[in-house]
Amino acid sequence: MSETIKNAFTSTIVERIPWKKASESSDIPISLNYVESSMYEAIEKIAEKYPRAIAFDFMGTSTTYKKMIEEINKCAKALRTIGVRENDCVTIALPNCPQAIYMFYAVNLVGAIANMIHPLSAEKEIEYYLNASNSVTAVTLDQFYNKFESIRENTNVVNIIIASIRDELSRPIKAGYMLTEGRKIKPIPKDAPVIRWNQFMKISNSCFYNYKKPRKGSDPAVMLYSGGTTGTTKGIVLSNNNFNSLGQQIIATNPMFRVGDKMLAAMPLFHGFGLGVCIHSMLSQGGRVILLPRFTPKSYAKAILRNKCNFIAGVPTLFEALLRNDALHNKDLSFLKGMFSGGDTLSVELKKKIDKFLYDHHATIQIREGYGTTETVTACCLTPPTMYKEGSIGIPFPDTFIKIVVPDTDTEVEYGQEGEILISGPTNMQEYWNNEQETAQTLRKSDFDGRTWVHTGDLGCMDDEGFVYFKGRSKRMIISSGYNIYPAQLENVLDSHEDVLMSCVIGVPDSYKMQKVKAFVTLKPGIEASEQEKESIMDHCRKHLAKYAMPYDIEFRDDMPKTLVGKVAYRILEEEELLKINNEQSENKES
Repeated sequence: MSETIKNAFTSTIVERIPWKKASESSDIPISLNYVESSMYEAIEKIAEKYPRAIAFDFMGTSTTYKKMIEEINKCAKALRTIGVRENDCVTIALPNCPQAIYMFYAVNLVGAIANMIHPLSAEKEIEYYLNASNSVTAVTLDQFYNKFESIRENTNVVNIIIASIRDELSRPIKAGYMLTEGRKIKPIPKDAPVIRWNQFMKISNSCFYNYKKPRKGSDPAVMLYSGGTTGTTKGIVLSNNNFNSLGQQIIATNPMFRVGDKMLAAMPLFHGFGLGVCIHSMLSQGGRVILLPRFTPKSYAKAILRNKCNFIAGVPTLFEALLRNDALHNKDLSFLKGMFSGGDTLSVELKKKIDKFLYDHHATIQIREGYGTTETVTACCLTPPTMYKEGSIGIPFPDTFIKIVVPDTDTEVEYGQEGEILISGPTNMQEYWNNEQETAQTLRKSDFDGRTWVHTGDLGCMDDEGFVYFKGRSKRMIISSGYNIYPAQLENVLDSHEDVLMSCVIGVPDSYKMQKVKAFVTLKPGIEASEQEKESIMDHCRKHLAKYAMPYDIEFRDDMPKTLVGKVAYRILEEEELLKINNEQSENKES
């Protein structure tokens, strides 16, 4: 196809954007002028403009933009002094706390890459993340020290920086914390080969050379993890532009936002949703972040009321828990400007319950569902504030294109017809870390329009007004409480147990988590099924899997159902489990 024809085709697409009318009627622009800078420079500009404005609150203590920038610079100086250099990977395994904010932007300031991982990851998972990124520096909390220390000799990590929640607490709150949560933390040996956070920050006094490394918007900045299209763990490399563009898009799709508005950040930093929407989008646009280090329905409800949060974002499980919480009974929520659901499908029934809850509590909004993938940082599609279609996940963000194609091709289907969801826009990832084959499979340039598209592997359709509908996933994946869990990875762990011949993992419907993990296991000949054997396999899983990915049950089978080509027929196991649940529900109703 000639360049002339390609350009003509592209301009035709722009002219016929089906979601244009919905965007304009909701005061959302189709296109934006993006700022070219590093992530640090984006928040530095806000700090220069609003130095006394509050950047974030943490357990009763507020930090201004000016103070935040000062702490980030101290942290950056310390990183340079201990040897972190341009394009090094620094692993950050922290909850939503001030040290995580400082470290994240300091890594960016020295030109390194922030390798974001779940602090509750199992030891072997941490070992994988450290080695996959070749990290030489890692930062985590005191309560996770033992996990890092136990696998340290299997990695190239030179420096482990240990932070503590208590260091960022005011004196009265610190006393209460040490009597409750603080008592559960095992003391770290005095001679442990680590750098304590306070000691680390003082190292900045030894930095007498230029620690700031100029970075372009297109330079790699962050690594998040996902299963990609094949369900095996891969590092997703995201640029400064990816995150900065997302920040501008989030504000553009929420014209009611004003500088100083508060966002409750309960979604974790290792998750694109938490890091991209709740943290960077707010700090790069002048918002105020309410950091919540650990989610419980009670703490979440208290944080909403105490801070009068204007925006809250979460997964359906989080909102389900909120509805069950008495702490919000008869409370006035009229201060809410936006509530966003992502990470999993929001059922029509749950949306209706949430909208009624908001109305009963004097809020003038409805919950808005979005959609995205980690390969596009996070959300790239959102329900407009003034329009809603039942079952829809909304319309694309500014400068973001979504098309529905015949799976694994570039051929578009008709409006209303189901196919694979493809995404193209300024938040598209750069690559999968050290994985050219998978990158080429996911990021593909179209011969028809010249754009590079993320092939999501998700199924959906689009109507003639540009509203997108999510229909399912073509890849095997379980979503539990908003976390993506890949059965193939769990099966690899189960199969590595010395007594296991074969395994299969499925997702079982759950009223709270949406799905929970169940494992089926066939033991090797001569091994008897027993509670002791089940516990042995569970112990093996605990060493290799994060808590959220652990099976709630293991069922022993003499044999597994097979497909015609001899693979385990996991869909048959899913159908059997669903039938069992339906029968139990029927029996309960009858009784």
